[in-house]
Amino acid sequence: MKLFISLGAIYGFLAVALGAFGAHILDGRIPAKYMITWEKAVLYQMFHAAGLLVVGLLAGKFGMKPLINWSGWLMFIGVILFSGSLYVLSVTQIKVLGAITPIGGVSFLVAWLLMVFAVNKYA
Repeated sequence: MKLFISLGAIYGFLAVALGAFGAHILDGRIPAKYMITWEKAVLYQMFHAAGLLVVGLLAGKFGMKPLINWSGWLMFIGVILFSGSLYVLSVTQIKVLGAITPIGGVSFLVAWLLMVFAVNKYA
């Protein structure tokens, strides 16, 4: 419980910090296309920071059941793969890094589905 709430809070903090960095430092220094990519990374990171908080709360209510645990870890990994690859893509403009992003997206999808299954199984 504490782990996923802590990870969610850290990811939330970093999303705000990276959003501010993008708005105040990167804006005008990278092409608009990559600024939009940066903003998408921040947005998805924040959504999944909130998702990790929910996972932590579910773990507190139902215990650290396997479906809840996997949901949390897949959200955690998804942020690294999805948002992380988009952050690096934005500043380096190395397009091959975009190939990593869908792996993170699939991690997000599976994490949310596992949360649905967990709630329906344990609630």
